[in-house]
Amino acid sequence: MNKELFNAYVELTKPRIMTMVVVTAALGYLLGAKGFNEPLVLFFLLLGVALTTAGSGVLNHYLERDVDALMQRTHNRPLPTGLISAGNALAFGICLVLSGVILLWATVNLLTAFLSLLSSFLYIVVYTPLKRISWLNTTIGAIPGALPPVGGWAAATGEVSFAAWVLFGIMFLWQHPHFYAIAWIFRDDYAKGGFKMLPVVEPNGTSTFVQIFITTCLLLPVSLMPTFLGISGPVYLYGALFSGLMLLFVAGNFIFSHSMSDARQLLKASVIYLPFLLFLIIVDGIFLK
Repeated sequence: MNKELFNAYVELTKPRIMTMVVVTAALGYLLGAKGFNEPLVLFFLLLGVALTTAGSGVLNHYLERDVDALMQRTHNRPLPTGLISAGNALAFGICLVLSGVILLWATVNLLTAFLSLLSSFLYIVVYTPLKRISWLNTTIGAIPGALPPVGGWAAATGEVSFAAWVLFGIMFLWQHPHFYAIAWIFRDDYAKGGFKMLPVVEPNGTSTFVQIFITTCLLLPVSLMPTFLGISGPVYLYGALFSGLMLLFVAGNFIFSHSMSDARQLLKASVIYLPFLLFLIIVDGIFLK
């Protein structure tokens, strides 16, 4: 396999999304285990999650290869260009998903394997086709995006407690301002591809701004809950409060201006917000306790 083809297969796995999923799964595990207990289990968790997520990304490319060819931002992807055949991508994606789920079942536990499979199912079978049907795809798609820390918690504890669902809530709510900013920036491209993103079906943006405002406001109190549940301490509390208020401020600028530059600022702020929050909760939840 030459370097160009290898890089194309890597691109199909959506490495950035896979990295975020692996990191949030690790977060759930470390908080559930209260440290680096059983490093071998953690290793197999991250490997299994990475394989399943990579396979889901490949299958998403496979299902959207026709519309990817229509959009400026995606027409150079490996499937629209013919660098990788649809059949090879389908086989590659299925093998990755199945190997990841089986690995999790064999080395971690059945609950974690089920949650990983559920996340993959929702992303591939529900979210991907829903993008062409309803603007609710963003909210539905946020569910598989929020499940990895729950799976990580289940890997550490063998169960899913209320604290795990708080982590789910943070991830679920954060994805709304993040992806609505993306949808606003690329709304013309999404329209070419026939995707029913909210800024496409309602061009004036009223409902988009309402969604951003509501979810960003809700994210603030939910992000503070780990401290009140004893998962983290005051360092996280003040950091989460500060970063949540800053994200709300940036979102407010976009809501009032409707400008492309402020949409990009919101996207940038959301990209900074999540790693900062995860860093704080790990440091304060494990190393400062």
